[in-house]
Amino acid sequence: MAKLFRAVIMGPPGSGKGTISERIAQRFGLTRLSSGDFIRENIAANTDAGVLAKTYIERGLLVPDHVMTRLLLPRLEEMTRHSWLMDGFPRTLAQAEALNSTCDLDLVISLNIPYETLKERLSDRWIHPASGRVYNMGFNPPHVQGRDDISGEPLIQQDDDKPEALVARLRHYKDVAKPIIDLYKSKGILHTFSGTETDRIWPYINSLLSTKIPSTSQTDTQCIPMP
Repeated sequence: MAKLFRAVIMGPPGSGKGTISERIAQRFGLTRLSSGDFIRENIAANTDAGVLAKTYIERGLLVPDHVMTRLLLPRLEEMTRHSWLMDGFPRTLAQAEALNSTCDLDLVISLNIPYETLKERLSDRWIHPASGRVYNMGFNPPHVQGRDDISGEPLIQQDDDKPEALVARLRHYKDVAKPIIDLYKSKGILHTFSGTETDRIWPYINSLLSTKIPSTSQTDTQCIPMP
């Protein structure tokens, strides 16, 4: 019986995590898990954790660790028969330690993108709030300017994607991510990829994963229920 494969992808805002995650999922047959999708699903379903998360989001605050783990870990416990790639979690050391106590990760991808590249990408980024769909006016614009391709609803530019907020946002990511990166480095599962273009980074990620991911993965019990 083939061993399952569990991975996390990390990177600052605008690093291309979403694009690379989708490519990995399609190329290697992993289930792509997104913390942002989980949050939106729970808010839409009006779950206790979703209602709690919404109270922080509406105030422009980060969803705290205890709420994020409450949202994410039960979902992972349902994934005991699947290989997966997590995007957007963990974002703090406390979240990483909670994940570590629940699942054994096989690999962590960290994207290291220059500040100027991130600044350029984020200043051109617009989103559809209800779905989380992201557009970039430089290389992935909507069919109709200012409108979501699927719903036709207006797109917005988040306040923290505006130039005046970028420096603080990226500095915060660097400070919070460092202990997580150090943790995974100490476990020998961290792989860092640097560059300015997703298409140039992708072949290296693809090559690495081709040597790491089992060709077939059906059953396993790497994730254990939390008490």
